[in-house]
Amino acid sequence: MTDPALLSAEFQRTFGRAARIFRAPGRINLIGEHTDYNDGFVMPVALERATWVAAAPRSDRLVLARSSQASGDAIVDLDEPHDGRTGQWSDYVAGVAAVLSRSARLTGADLLIRSDVPVGAGLSSSAALEVAVGYALLTISDEAVDLTSLARACQQAEHEFVGTRCGMMDQFIACHAHEGSALLLDTRSLAAEWRPLPADVSVLACNTMVTHRLAAAEYNTRREDCEAGVRLLAQRFPHVVALRDVTAADLESAADLLPERVFRRCRHVVLENARVLEAGESLHAGDLRRFGRLMQASHESLRTDYEVSCDELDVMVRVAASIPGVYGARMTGGGFGGCVVALVDSTVAAGVSTRIRDGYLAETGLHPDVWVSAAGRGVTAWPD
Repeated sequence: MTDPALLSAEFQRTFGRAARIFRAPGRINLIGEHTDYNDGFVMPVALERATWVAAAPRSDRLVLARSSQASGDAIVDLDEPHDGRTGQWSDYVAGVAAVLSRSARLTGADLLIRSDVPVGAGLSSSAALEVAVGYALLTISDEAVDLTSLARACQQAEHEFVGTRCGMMDQFIACHAHEGSALLLDTRSLAAEWRPLPADVSVLACNTMVTHRLAAAEYNTRREDCEAGVRLLAQRFPHVVALRDVTAADLESAADLLPERVFRRCRHVVLENARVLEAGESLHAGDLRRFGRLMQASHESLRTDYEVSCDELDVMVRVAASIPGVYGARMTGGGFGGCVVALVDSTVAAGVSTRIRDGYLAETGLHPDVWVSAAGRGVTAWPD
């Protein structure tokens, strides 16, 4: 885990002056996958693992960002930002700086970045980077920070400068997360309800340690399938502008309108929205077994209807779900690798973690990274 004092000292050595320190968390989504870009419902929690940014203003209008973990600098001229994609981590920084500069008078800055959020694990390392950089740039420029506006700017940067047509969940939770609580978010209205996690429950992040290359392209393809479904469903139901507006009964009655693959994509989203709302009720009632069953149903839908799972994720879910003390487990994130989230009785969390590691290793030959994460807080300056 990053020591902010050591990051500050590294910035001093690298740039020859003192820095301010900022952090934004990764996230793990308990339930509600591939619903956010369909105006649906999600339930993420922020991780304790975060992306850290040391920042200090420059006298010119350049933003120079350097990662202590990756090669290549990001250099942005705030007077002439461009959207040329390189496919590198620097695109996220360049995009955030460019989008924010359209509405805020940013000063130039030197940035040193370090992250504890695994890349490609479905834990939203990208949003953590975007939000930490955006918050740092606005703060050192003495610009007011509206957290929802910052989340929107970071989402726009990912659309324009990275090419991932993501929804708002990741950036919103990175900005607004409440310690100890899950977020039940309506991604259409951005109405947020905070649901405290019971003290006797732990969230396990289980990294399969694989990321399949097709993930980014397939993410956008799934979104295109959903949009195709909306266009066809709107022919029969004029009120439909997103899959959020479709009920399960509506979808079944219009199955003849949709190609089989598009129907299955839509079915996942429609039923997943219902699962999230039921999960919110379950958490409020303290019915964790019901919540766990909804997690299992979510994974099966992602595996069969949305087709974004993979062998390693399926093994991890099966291993976790077979262990006493685990209420439920499912893949989390975009899919094709990355992480499984498990909801676990906290009194046996350490033993469960060990059994998941051993079981997954025995079946795949891979050493997973499994850890307990409390529900963390949103973007902050350090110390705060």
